[in-house]
Amino acid sequence: MADVTVGIVVFPGSNCDHDTEYAIASFPGVKPVMLWHNDHDLKGCDAVILPGGFSYGDYLRCGSIARFSPIMREVIEFARKGRPVLGICNGFQVLVESGLLEGALIRNTGKKFICRQSTIKVVNNGTIFTDGYRKDEVLRIPVAHGEGNYIASPETIESLEEHGQVVFRYTDENGNATEAANFNGSLGNIAGIVNRQGNVLGLMPHPERASEALLGSQDGRRLFESLFRHVTGA
Repeated sequence: MADVTVGIVVFPGSNCDHDTEYAIASFPGVKPVMLWHNDHDLKGCDAVILPGGFSYGDYLRCGSIARFSPIMREVIEFARKGRPVLGICNGFQVLVESGLLEGALIRNTGKKFICRQSTIKVVNNGTIFTDGYRKDEVLRIPVAHGEGNYIASPETIESLEEHGQVVFRYTDENGNATEAANFNGSLGNIAGIVNRQGNVLGLMPHPERASEALLGSQDGRRLFESLFRHVTGA
């Protein structure tokens, strides 16, 4: 794999930035670069990741203050040029607040923070983030969030489904999108979506926490592999 530089945005309150850095650095030829929220420069990165955590203490709404960080002006411009941006958990929340992804993320239906293993199905394996998976493949990737309940207008949900923008869906181990599997209450069991252009992905599960056997699953690793393969044109 050719050399790839991946920017990891660090907000006050981020707590998965070094988990993400560790996972990224495990790929040969891939260099993680930490980008502070007050930076105005993406430092020549080939891709950008917004990691999980509690940016700015989740005040007002999750991701609503982070959206106005100086670095986000650069990330938004980067994304609008068609460059790859990945938002994980709080990063997903920041992306919807920034308008880079549609919809919103609100409190889980049970009003409790959920930290557990989840099973999700790959609904669309034709994106730059998921072409290393089989369509309808079921993955084991952990979640840890209090506001992972994805909502959007009926028209938006219909459009997302019609254009293949629903990438991951919460399911049982057999790939069935049941109510029991939908522990946070997301509309349509949605766990992750991509923008219409296909270069911005947000998901609530944590692929960096499922990137090596010691963690109990390597199912998240192929998401990063797919992204890096796309960046290098391999």
